[in-house]
Amino acid sequence: MIRRALNVLAKRLVKSMPDWHSHEIMHELNAIITIAYRDLTKFLRDHPRLFISFVFPLLFIGVLGKTFDANLGSMAGFNFLTFVFTGVLAQVLFQSTASGVISLIEDRENDFSQAIFIAPISRYSIILGKILGESLVSLSQAIGIIIFGLILGIPLTLGTFFTLIPAAIIACFLGGAFGIFVLANLGTQRRANQIFPLVIFPQIFLAGAINPIKHLPPILFFLSRITPLTYAVDLVRNVYYAGTPEYSKTVLHGTITNLAVIILFFTAFLTLGTYFFVRNERNK
Repeated sequence: MIRRALNVLAKRLVKSMPDWHSHEIMHELNAIITIAYRDLTKFLRDHPRLFISFVFPLLFIGVLGKTFDANLGSMAGFNFLTFVFTGVLAQVLFQSTASGVISLIEDRENDFSQAIFIAPISRYSIILGKILGESLVSLSQAIGIIIFGLILGIPLTLGTFFTLIPAAIIACFLGGAFGIFVLANLGTQRRANQIFPLVIFPQIFLAGAINPIKHLPPILFFLSRITPLTYAVDLVRNVYYAGTPEYSKTVLHGTITNLAVIILFFTAFLTLGTYFFVRNERNK
């Protein structure tokens, strides 16, 4: 059903293109959809990963959110449970997409990516298909997090939910591009599993996913502002807290600033990551 919907969307996009471009564009879109559908199918069939991907973020929200709110909520001036919920939502979207791209290492070891890269399709289509597939995986996890948040009493109107969707997709694509960039030069899956957590977990705290970062020592302030996850978290909070009294206490930058920085990060990560990954494939 999902693949059929993506194919229908692709065909509608192609109809607006000139005839001499339509065949080539449809060929690339089909490649993107096929790769994305493969990753989503693998996730839905991997029951242990399904369980862990839902339980881990719920522990962050339920345990840390409740604990912080009970001890620090009155001093902070805002509901800490809601603050942690929005941060964990963005963190899961970013981290899940980034870590999902690690399967490129597994594909490389199984020579699956070699077969893809000799196919007559753009290398950027291959990477975009991978990011799209892992984004769909992350968005499916986000649905579970939102349902859990509603059970805990997180205020979430239908209007806020729909405005969160574009921010969620942007966070996914930023995470996917970041994952491509980090994993491009990792030779084995074992090395990736060792190094990737060291790159991801510090960002959770530096980005303020579960803790405020408005006031930090100079070195931590600098590190938090060059952390990609910071802008994904802040963008989600931009949308959620828009028009509320808590906005100035929970949001670091304006929406335009966050989007501008995310676009710069995404472009740099995708371009450099794809270049290094393809170069390594050629030199294998």
